[in-house]
Amino acid sequence: MYNYGKEYKKVVFYALDKDHAELRIRIHYDGMTQGDFFRGLLMGYLNRDESIIAYIDRYKEEFSLQSKNRRNKIKKTDKARLDTIEKFALNDEEIENIFDILEADL
Repeated sequence: MYNYGKEYKKVVFYALDKDHAELRIRIHYDGMTQGDFFRGLLMGYLNRDESIIAYIDRYKEEFSLQSKNRRNKIKKTDKARLDTIEKFALNDEEIENIFDILEADL
């Protein structure tokens, strides 16, 4: 049986050599590794950290990566998610099931 969520996967993308060098210098200065940095961003994004989500929203708008209508639908879904969590104090599994249904409507 496959143990979903227990295997590691490699995430790869390309960046300019200048950007890569600046990243390495910056994260070294901050006392992190590249893995620490990207895992931290990943967890913040997946957990819908408000600071990271606000930055991603600005980035998508600046580079026209998504329509304004779609961005607004996502914001509405996120707000509904937070309202539901607050209202019902549900656990993570119950929340995931509810929002899988909501996201299917988008």
